[in-house]
Amino acid sequence: MPSIFSKIAKGEIPCYKIAEDENHLAFLDVFPLKRGHTLVIPKLETDYLFDLNSEEYLNLMAFTQRVALAVKAAIPCKRLSMQVIGLEVPHAHVHLIPITTMGDCDFKNEKLKFNKEEFELTAKSIASLFR
Repeated sequence: MPSIFSKIAKGEIPCYKIAEDENHLAFLDVFPLKRGHTLVIPKLETDYLFDLNSEEYLNLMAFTQRVALAVKAAIPCKRLSMQVIGLEVPHAHVHLIPITTMGDCDFKNEKLKFNKEEFELTAKSIASLFR
């Protein structure tokens, strides 16, 4: 059964898209820890990040770096946290979370709520800086 991320990658479920190429997709997390919390996925449905072959893994990390630079430029923060947890959705993915303190990237924190317009403005702001 396809994961929710596979359905997003195929356009079957909408998302707040940041960037996309032939093999990768970056979009806002709809249950964010911080404004600009972004998910980066390979379009190839792979359950576990380290199951990707070396080329796929390196390409995902290169794409993730480009996304991270755009997030950092668009969202005021001290750093970006990159986390790979992979328990909540059976599809390899990277979390990029703008942080100012260590506690900002704690998944025990309450998730923020934004309306559609706020998500769209954030996605547009980040996407405009993606290179």
